[in-house]
Amino acid sequence: MAIVAKVDATEEQARALVEESRETTWAKPSFAKEMFLGRFRLDLIHPFPRPSAADEAKIEAYLTRLREFCETIDGLRIEAEGRIPDEYVRGLADLGCFGLKIPEEYGGVGLSQVGYNRALMLVGSAHASLGVLLSAHQSIGVPEPLKLAGTPEQKREFLPRCAKGAVSAFLLTEPDVGSDPARMASTATPTADGEAYELNGVKLWTTNGVVAELLVVMARVPKSEGHRGGISAFIVEADSPGITVERRNGFMGLRGIENGVTRMHNVRVPKRNLVGREGDGLKIALTTLNAGRLAIPAMCTAAAKWSLKIAREWSAARVQWGRPVGEHGAVGTKLSFIAATTFALESVLDLSATMCDENRNDIRIEAALAKLWASEMACEIADELVQIRGGRGDDSAATVTARGGRSLAAEQNLSRLPNNRIFEGSSEIMRLLIAREMADAHMAAAGALVDRNAELKDKAKAAVGASGFYAKWFPQLAVGAGTAPVSYGEFGPLARHMRYVERMSRKQARALMYGMARWQAKLEYKQGFLGRIVDIGAELFAMAAACVRAQSLRVAGGPEGETAEELAEVFCRQSRLRVERLFDALWSNTDDADTDLTRGILDGRYSWIESGALDPSEGTGPWISEWQFGPSVEKNLLRPFLPSTKTGATT
Repeated sequence: MAIVAKVDATEEQARALVEESRETTWAKPSFAKEMFLGRFRLDLIHPFPRPSAADEAKIEAYLTRLREFCETIDGLRIEAEGRIPDEYVRGLADLGCFGLKIPEEYGGVGLSQVGYNRALMLVGSAHASLGVLLSAHQSIGVPEPLKLAGTPEQKREFLPRCAKGAVSAFLLTEPDVGSDPARMASTATPTADGEAYELNGVKLWTTNGVVAELLVVMARVPKSEGHRGGISAFIVEADSPGITVERRNGFMGLRGIENGVTRMHNVRVPKRNLVGREGDGLKIALTTLNAGRLAIPAMCTAAAKWSLKIAREWSAARVQWGRPVGEHGAVGTKLSFIAATTFALESVLDLSATMCDENRNDIRIEAALAKLWASEMACEIADELVQIRGGRGDDSAATVTARGGRSLAAEQNLSRLPNNRIFEGSSEIMRLLIAREMADAHMAAAGALVDRNAELKDKAKAAVGASGFYAKWFPQLAVGAGTAPVSYGEFGPLARHMRYVERMSRKQARALMYGMARWQAKLEYKQGFLGRIVDIGAELFAMAAACVRAQSLRVAGGPEGETAEELAEVFCRQSRLRVERLFDALWSNTDDADTDLTRGILDGRYSWIESGALDPSEGTGPWISEWQFGPSVEKNLLRPFLPSTKTGATT
């Protein structure tokens, strides 16, 4: 009898697993954490951090070589063939692109996070699928987990192979398990001889999985004598007996990515391939994403830069009613938004990446804010570019080229970028993740007060303990540097925006406190409220980054100084409008009405509205496809781009 794979977990169990896996200490300062507490720690980001002269020279020398190759890539060919040609992958491998952040001692290029981001921007602008190939391999694939938790032996064995071009993939999601890992069904059972684990399960959306040589697999180890158990991380050879790539998935916009469905049946993995300890898999994955998420804003920034260039050139060349369309107010407003936001996107990216390289600050919130904000703003920019281009914006690059026009993939840009709002944590999940991190100090202080399962006596005890924290903290939110007209004078005309950021950081901290007092343990279900607080924080972070970067460029005296100040000025004015709307929506919204209506929708109360339209998907299959443990009955679609890097492998 076949066993349908399914693991049930209560809400409390799911929450407990996530809490156990997240980093609970703050050994280093965090600008964003302090900002959410109403403390504007400008000293943590000002002066704007920059790579060293030696690092900058190394980055530029590498990018010069990389640019020459990227200029030979034909993005339309990738679109037409629906995959990345092998020679493109070989060219990237020859340039060391699969080892960008791998230390030179292991055969890598040894770039910093800043250099890695710039390389991704360059490659991703040639075609987005190339950026995904490299980022999935290095940001969440084998190199980053090994860098964080691998043994010296594991690093010596696998990092040189990754640097040579052994593509890696990260296997976490399952057909019925996404952001709730407590329901993970894939297992890693210790063998009787104690020398290995036996993997069984099915993984969905394995980016690079179709072409990978190495896999990072997350699976549940049963708890038993001598085994701590829990979700654990393993490095697995993709061609191991029992592994079958059963499907190659297709997605909106990203036609060249190699994403599959991978089945594991009695796959033997040596115990030396366990990364970290048993049960540490989810913690390793979450820690990996602290820096790994910066790949998304890097590629979003590249898309914004390209969009700005196209929008500027097109708006000057296209004439309507006697003037270039860019001179018409309706288009000019869009150009202003694209230019100002692009400057801010790069400011947020460079600030977060340099702080990551310096290793002085804890950037888990900053990286998450960068990923969330960049993925959302890049989509808006892509949409505005299509509008500016008019009919040609909706027209495909292939048909425009066939008519003799310039080959512009504005429509591809619009269809690709929404993926970034989902990859490595959807925007909805990111807001919840950031909300949990920003509330960490409150959770520690309030304790049982925000625990809906706590008993009354525990709540009373927690109230006494919390009173000390809030008696000292809350009065500090009344007055700050932002209320003094002369504060932040070194920022010149941007000083008023810095004062605004300081004031608003205190205001959102007060708002969060009011929300906690109003809803207490029910606050975690007020996702609309928490999401707006997070979005306010993202805008304030972007404003601070833009102003600090502009001031740094002005002081440096380069030609960009004056124009950077102009870009930051307009961006801050635009951002302030968004912040004001978000603050208004904290208390004036339809959240409660939406919740009530949603219950009726899910109960079918309003299903009569759906009549009059056809649903062609009706009867074609279940909403969530079930899977069973067992051997595969499908053809193995595994097709690595490059020859194996295993010792003794034949080519």
